Amino acid sequence: MAQHNIIVAGCGGMSNQWLDYAAERENAEIVGLVDIFEESAVKMKERRGLNVPTFTDLSQALAETDANLVFDVTIPASHKTIVTTAMKAGRNVFGEKPMAESLADAQEIADVSKATGKRYSVMQNRRYLKQIRAFRELVQSGAIGQIGTIHADFFLGPHFGGFRDAMDSPLIVDMAIHTFDQARFISGADPVSVYCHEFNPPGSWYKGNASAVCIFEMSDGSVFTYRGSWCAQGLPTSWESEWRVIGSSGTAKWDGHSLPVCAVVDESKPVEFFAAVKPVEAEDRWQGREGHKGCLDEMFAALEQGRPAETDCTDNIKSVAMVFAAVESARTGKKVAL
Repeated sequence: MAQHNIIVAGCGGMSNQWLDYAAERENAEIVGLVDIFEESAVKMKERRGLNVPTFTDLSQALAETDANLVFDVTIPASHKTIVTTAMKAGRNVFGEKPMAESLADAQEIADVSKATGKRYSVMQNRRYLKQIRAFRELVQSGAIGQIGTIHADFFLGPHFGGFRDAMDSPLIVDMAIHTFDQARFISGADPVSVYCHEFNPPGSWYKGNASAVCIFEMSDGSVFTYRGSWCAQGLPTSWESEWRVIGSSGTAKWDGHSLPVCAVVDESKPVEFFAAVKPVEAEDRWQGREGHKGCLDEMFAALEQGRPAETDCTDNIKSVAMVFAAVESARTGKKVAL
């Protein structure tokens, strides 16, 4: 079994989940902590009881340790620098979403990955839930016929504070990547174009636009619509969004919490004003772990098997492209091709 010696870049709250995971893995060891504010790294070291050096510079950390893997848990603005520095130094990287703050930066990261042969896998933990796995299997089984439309609603009102409150497009850039990636995962299709209207409604505590409506045309001819807000207080949706997929012979729904439900046309009954329908049961077959742990399990398995992870940057850039095309559409008021 390969040994993974890990540098953790970024010592904020999110890094705790990554450190918890490394602590339970027999072939993983933390060998250094990096943060631009070294006191943050020192506090994390003391809090976790780690006997490792701390650094403010990733290049120095890589040069002075035997790390072969970097966990990038920094803010989005730092991702390109952290990831490209690590890969150019011959290390693989697992990191938090989004890949980067711009599509150009994300493309540069993907290019460096291809040039160096090093992997960069992105945390898309919302793919790793038994409910979404059942939903995907149901949709892609052909039970509802040919997919025509995919709808996702995301309405929450979290008060984060910090960098999100100051972002220009906090919902689309920092959060919608999850839902956009889920749409690709559920449908098996990739985006072709998007029209997006982005706005900041009354009562918002965000500086930038915290609400948006998007219409994506997909590669299989279907249309994916997204309605979202990060300042919607009361009657929240799931963090996983609420979904409806309509096919040529039925509909599947998922509330983001329970197993999906499905109804399809009952071909044994005569067609009246409304066609008779019958339920189709979703099957809970996912045997893997869920959330961050499920995604990290896949990242490590892919690295050890010498293959791209499901969320490898060369695939995840398609989800990232949806984000920045939506932002461009909102800025110009025009439909944008991907």
